[in-house]
Amino acid sequence: MSEDYVDPGFRPTHVVPQDGLAAWEAPDVSRPTAPLDPFLPVQLLARRGEWAEIACANGWTAWVDGRLLVAVPQPPPTAGRPLSRSQDPRPLLTRATEALDRYSRAAQELAAGRMDRAAFRQDTRGLRIGVVVDGESVWLYDDAAGRWMYGEGTRLTTFATTTGPGGSPSAPDRRRSRTPAPQPPAGKPAPAAAAPPPGPGTTRIVSFDELDRDGDA
Repeated sequence: MSEDYVDPGFRPTHVVPQDGLAAWEAPDVSRPTAPLDPFLPVQLLARRGEWAEIACANGWTAWVDGRLLVAVPQPPPTAGRPLSRSQDPRPLLTRATEALDRYSRAAQELAAGRMDRAAFRQDTRGLRIGVVVDGESVWLYDDAAGRWMYGEGTRLTTFATTTGPGGSPSAPDRRRSRTPAPQPPAGKPAPAAAAPPPGPGTTRIVSFDELDRDGDA
């Protein structure tokens, strides 16, 4: 199909992010195709989990990681119409608050001696939250979708993903790796990192079992 051809029914719903976007012939990572150029307008045709089928103005179609598409602004919703769950930050804020409250209660019980370390590990197992607040800006980690969301009060958009399309977010080994902290968007300088205090050159990671043995000694 000619690159100069423009489908008369083409109505862009999204644009490709500024770094471009990988594309596939089907929702299958073993079938890559030509990547999409930055800021290219596309029309969303279908979704399949984290995959999205898109069409370009010339009629060419491909599958991409739908979480990374940038939505074209639409007219504001009718008065009284609720925001969709993908846009509304309140569900993620509620989940983060509940997880932090659960961790805080368990930490208080451990510090007061009313809970041992084994019970603390069991009570906090599976908790994963991520919240960064900088004035009106907020970054929230969506553990279910494996992505960081960015918002400024009423809407959330995907900021970064931790898995490829079709992948399942998995809990990291907390003794060896950490999920990278989100970086503020362009135009907002990142806070300067504090200088480390003086001390020994190498820090050794100590497991809970070692701490238990030291406490029993």
